[in-house]
Amino acid sequence: MKHLVILAPNWLGDAVMALPAIADVCRASSGASIAVAARAAIAPLFSLVPGIDETIVLPRAATIGRIGGWRSIGAELASRNFDTALLLPNSIHAALVAARANIAERWGYRSGWRGRLLTRAVRRPAKLHQAAYYQHLVEALGFPNGPVEPRVVVPDAAREAGARILRIAGWDGAAPLVALAPGAAYGGAKRWPPAYFAELATLLAGDGVTCVLVGSSADAPTAMAIKRLCSGALDIVGQTDLPALAGVMTQCRGLVTNDSGAMHLAAAAGTSVTAVFGPTNETATRPLGDAHVVLTNPVWCRPCMLRECPIDHRCLRGIHAPTVAEAARRTL
Repeated sequence: MKHLVILAPNWLGDAVMALPAIADVCRASSGASIAVAARAAIAPLFSLVPGIDETIVLPRAATIGRIGGWRSIGAELASRNFDTALLLPNSIHAALVAARANIAERWGYRSGWRGRLLTRAVRRPAKLHQAAYYQHLVEALGFPNGPVEPRVVVPDAAREAGARILRIAGWDGAAPLVALAPGAAYGGAKRWPPAYFAELATLLAGDGVTCVLVGSSADAPTAMAIKRLCSGALDIVGQTDLPALAGVMTQCRGLVTNDSGAMHLAAAAGTSVTAVFGPTNETATRPLGDAHVVLTNPVWCRPCMLRECPIDHRCLRGIHAPTVAEAARRTL
């Protein structure tokens, strides 16, 4: 293996949880050139990851609605002379990208109908944390496992960018900060209610803590709903790329969040996390490490893994702001 490309997961949280496995590969492949191929929204993450020689931005996956795109699958990798592809996504599309690029060695989990497209297909394990799931794959391929906790290295430029964004938003540079990440890309069922986030910000403000809302531009309506109920929180939603968001996290004492990509990025950057989990399974995707707190409401219907709650959202509505505030205080 001289020229390896790693196809990254498509969601931020999954990509962060894949970092220990990527670190295992980099550590054991000092003589190889290693590139990561990722979607545009995820690619900036890998500027924070040591050992990566190149990041390649992949186009959107072809779908039935974009049938013309199937002709060009793999074209972005075909001219780069990769001899090996490590496929972290379980999709048949990822296997097609590597096969159509004529990459001789194609390694990944055997899933769905893609087994015949792989040259080394590993049987999928059950009931592992997602980070351990990726590490199981690379260990089965011969790469010894190291630490399971994801880590990113936030450069000074990203830290300074984060601090600058916070100052422009109104931070005085002295008040202790707690970030609030009220969004979640998977669906509304994962989101703790905005009114609860607003009450939490008010409670923390009573402790002298300044709260700052973070997230992508898609989270702007949720942030506006919180600000209508709590005027004291700073708002930088939609103003950060991934390196700058990591830089913001390094300025914060903690993060309160749903099960989201921001949760994993903050933990990887060394920020203490208080996470509320509703429909998703905390044993599979909780932030790893002793510095973090996970809160759940043990109702009969969770974890349902549904995008939208068909009943009364009791899994998250039963986790109240004073409980979260008390947990967050323990991480500060």
